[in-house]
Amino acid sequence: MNPQQLESVITIAGAVLATCGLGGVAWLVASELRLRALRRNRLATVGGGPAPAAAAAPKGVVGEQLMTAVRRLGQQSAVRDPAKLSVLRTQLMQAGYLNREAPVVFLGVKAAAMAAATALVVLVVMPLLLKGESGMGPVSMAAAFTLAALLGPEQVLKARRQTREREYTEGFPDLLDLLVASVEAGLSLDAAVSRVTEELDRRYPNLTIHLRILVLELRAGRSRKEAWASLADRLGIDDARSLATMLRQSEEMGTSLGETLSVFSQDMRAKRMLRAEEKALALSAKLTLPLILFIFPCLLGALMLPAAARLMQIFGNG
Repeated sequence: MNPQQLESVITIAGAVLATCGLGGVAWLVASELRLRALRRNRLATVGGGPAPAAAAAPKGVVGEQLMTAVRRLGQQSAVRDPAKLSVLRTQLMQAGYLNREAPVVFLGVKAAAMAAATALVVLVVMPLLLKGESGMGPVSMAAAFTLAALLGPEQVLKARRQTREREYTEGFPDLLDLLVASVEAGLSLDAAVSRVTEELDRRYPNLTIHLRILVLELRAGRSRKEAWASLADRLGIDDARSLATMLRQSEEMGTSLGETLSVFSQDMRAKRMLRAEEKALALSAKLTLPLILFIFPCLLGALMLPAAARLMQIFGNG
């Protein structure tokens, strides 16, 4: 098969794929509009009159249709592998995505990224191959697009989780100190959590979101043991799990809550000091590589260049 025939085959295949894609998008839009019309008719029938927004076109139709398509892709991925859905939901909660549809949307985004990477490979790499471009350039571009589609969403989620975990780890000793002060002042643990949430709102906003959820769960009647265990699962740090275990044991054994929190707070302060000392001691080892790569060559050049220039001058005159 000569290059012209290959180009014709690729063009026809691309046209067929583009037509199928447009047809699928049109079908999704039509089905969504049909469902919206059915919902409006049901609301009008139940309410005895037309829906308030029946005559007006919905705002952000394109964005809503795209989100609907992403959700459907995510639902298909979730059905194929339901075992990982609970693990993914926990990871998304630790990253700050608390919506129930977050796992489905994440899976849909991964599927859409793969489709976009495939389209980019076809549109960018194939013309280079048809023009006779050889070497590793087109292959490298295709590999880059594929890796970005495969690892991009996972890396973004991992980076967000690490950022949140650092904030939670830094704010947990302050949380314990304020809890100890509030409990020793005479407040109950639930009231102390509500008070501490207001105090930590500006300094640790992401941590206070989980504390507000904890307060709402306690007010809704959930047991203290389950509420604190759920908080530890949402935060995903060892300090929160230790605190939940300590509160459960204190409740079961009937020990003083103030003394237990005081001991745990002292332990948290000692751990924070140890982490700071560990970072300070590791600084010298981390500076070794920049010193060797950047400062040492400059120092060596500043010391050796005058001597080399002098030797060249002497031997040149000789």
